[in-house]
Amino acid sequence: MPIATCLVMGNIIGGGIFLLPASVAPFGTISLVAFGVLTLGAIALALVFGRLAERLPQTGGPYVYARAAFGDFAGFLAAWTYWITSWVSNAALAVAAVGYLTVLFPAVGDHRWSMCLAALTVQWLPALANLAGTRWVGAVQLVATVLKFAPLALVAVGGLFFFDPANLGPFQATGQSPAGALSASAAMLLFSYLGVESAAVSAGEVRDPARNVGRATVLGTLGAAAVYLLGTLSVFGLVAHDKLVASQAPFTDAVNAMFGGTWGGTVVACAAVVSMLGALNGWTLLSAQTPYAAAKDGLFPRPFETKRRGVPVTGVVVTVLLASALTVYNYTAGSQGVFESLVLITTFTATVPYLLSTAAQIYLLLSGPSEQVHRGRLVRDAVLAVLAFGFSMWLVAGSGYAAVYQGVLFLFAGVPVYAVMAARKARTTA
Repeated sequence: MPIATCLVMGNIIGGGIFLLPASVAPFGTISLVAFGVLTLGAIALALVFGRLAERLPQTGGPYVYARAAFGDFAGFLAAWTYWITSWVSNAALAVAAVGYLTVLFPAVGDHRWSMCLAALTVQWLPALANLAGTRWVGAVQLVATVLKFAPLALVAVGGLFFFDPANLGPFQATGQSPAGALSASAAMLLFSYLGVESAAVSAGEVRDPARNVGRATVLGTLGAAAVYLLGTLSVFGLVAHDKLVASQAPFTDAVNAMFGGTWGGTVVACAAVVSMLGALNGWTLLSAQTPYAAAKDGLFPRPFETKRRGVPVTGVVVTVLLASALTVYNYTAGSQGVFESLVLITTFTATVPYLLSTAAQIYLLLSGPSEQVHRGRLVRDAVLAVLAFGFSMWLVAGSGYAAVYQGVLFLFAGVPVYAVMAARKARTTA
C-alpha cells in the first residue's frame, strides 16, 4: 500500500504545485476557498474509486468500471479519453520541467532545440524505468515522492512560522461576484487534482487491491490536498500580493523571504524537476495500463496486450512516442497557445472517465439486490457518487468552451477506432 499511496500522491502532485500560488493570486485569497471546494470534490471522487475497486479489483480503473456497468462502448470511451489525457499530460509536464532545468543548467535555455532535447530526455528516462519492470517503477516513485516532499514541507509547514497576514492581499482581487471569482479561480486549479484514480488504474499490480486501493486513493488524495493547501497558504503569507501576482517562481520567492539570499531558486528547481520526473514515471505506467486492459477485451489493438516484466511495453512505447511527437511539434511550431489549449483539453478528457465511473457506481448501487445491501451504507455510497458526479461536471464546465469543443473532437476521433475493433471482435466470436 505505501507504493500505491505514493503513486497517487506523486501523480496528483506533479509540477503544478510550484506554479499554482502565482496562477491563482490575481483572484485574491478567495482562491483558497476554491481549493477547499476542489479538495472536498476530489476526496468524494477518491472514495468512489475506492468503493469501485473493492467491487472490481482489476487493472484498468475507470475503463473496467464503465464497461462493467454500461458495456463495451462506454468502456472504450473511458479508456480512449484516459489515454489521451495521459500522453498529453506527459508532454505538458516534460515541457514545464525544462523551465526548471534552465535554472540548474542555463545552457539548456540557449536554443529551442536544446530545450526540445531536454524535454524529450525528461520523457524517455521515466519510460525506460517503466520498461525495466514494475519493481523499478515503484522504487522510482517512492524515492521521487520522498525527495520532492522535503522542500514542499519546508514551505508548507516552516513557512507558517514566517507568515505575515499583511501579504495576503484582498479577499477578492477582481471585480467579479464571489461566485464568479470562485469558479474562475477553480478553473485554474482543475488540473491539480488529476490523478486521484491512479491506484485504481493499477489495481491489478497492487497487493490485495480490494482492501488497499481504496485506502491508498484516499490517503494519497488527503496527503496531496494538505501539501496544496498549506503550501499555497504559506506562499500567500510569505510573498507580498503584488509581487506574487507577477512571480514566475513563487516557491523560490517564498524561500528567499524565509531565509534571505537567492539560493532558494536552485533548491526549488531541483524539487520541481524531481517532482515532474516522479509524476512522469507514474503517468507513463498509468497511460499503458488502461490500453492494456482494453486490449485484453479486444477493444484496443492486440499489441497493447503485450506485457514484459509486468509492464505493458507497447503502451509505454506508443505513449512516449506520441508525447514526444507533441513535444517536438510544440517547439517546432513555437506556438505556446496551441500547446496550452491541448493541456486544457486534458482537463475535459479526464472528466469523461470520471463521469462514467461515478455513473457506474450509481448504476451498480441501484441495480444490485436490495436485500443484500445495508441501507445506511447504500445511502452513504449513493450520496458520495452523486457528489463526485457533480464535481466531475464542474470540472467539465471549468475547462472552458474551447477546451470542451476540442476535447469532443478528440473523443469522437476514437469512434472509428471502436468501430474497427468491435467489428474484429464480432468476427472472432462469430
